[in-house]
Amino acid sequence: MSDKGKGGDAPRTLKVRVKTAKKRTASSARWLARQLNDPYVVLSKKEGWRSRAAYKLIEIDDKYHLLKPGNRVVDLGCAPGGWCQVAADRVRSTDAAPRVVGIDYLEMATLAGAIFLQKDFLDDDAPALLVEALGGHKADVVLSDMAAPATGHKKTDHLKIMHLAEVAIDFARSVLRPGGHFLAKVLRGGTENELLANLKRDFEMVAHIKPPASRSDSAELYVIAKGYRGEGAIVAPPEDGDPRDHVAWMPPLKGAKDD
Repeated sequence: MSDKGKGGDAPRTLKVRVKTAKKRTASSARWLARQLNDPYVVLSKKEGWRSRAAYKLIEIDDKYHLLKPGNRVVDLGCAPGGWCQVAADRVRSTDAAPRVVGIDYLEMATLAGAIFLQKDFLDDDAPALLVEALGGHKADVVLSDMAAPATGHKKTDHLKIMHLAEVAIDFARSVLRPGGHFLAKVLRGGTENELLANLKRDFEMVAHIKPPASRSDSAELYVIAKGYRGEGAIVAPPEDGDPRDHVAWMPPLKGAKDD
């Protein structure tokens, strides 16, 4: 792997001050200043990653070793593609043999080694389309960096993102092969421990992690679950090959869209 795909300390940068321009609100000025002074933003541009979020996955994977060459990966809520980019690099996915599938209702530019579906994951047919994009094969890793648009109301935002995490878990249970891994964004707020207990039934190791690239003032955490035991997976033997390596589709997930 190239140095680009390795975690490490973010560089220090000179402090940039942003003034409130005529058409710029104070809040947008603060956001711009934070971006300009964020060392991960600077490093992502220097190293060619699509977003600073790439370093969250890099740091987590350096510690927990989720992504291995040859793995099949599903990335939920993938735009603008930072996690897909890291996954494609680490599992050595190519356009000729893509092993990374991403989905998001937002647009995403084409990415080498990845299949992209522009679709809301909560649509009834979205999980089936992801399985189809995997060629009917089970996934080794399911990633979810999904986050509903923020409302500014903490309780509402927490419930929305936890709902997305729960739907992602249901999907992961249906498509992961035994021994597979799951990683998803959650928020602190009182229910994340319930989600952890839920995962412990089906995975050998479950934990919360906050990588250095996750801003310290952010309530976001990541829940990692390794070693899927495989209970409840619906397997359909393929016409040829390893019957453990294919998955039959289950009833569509019922997830109402957030308004």
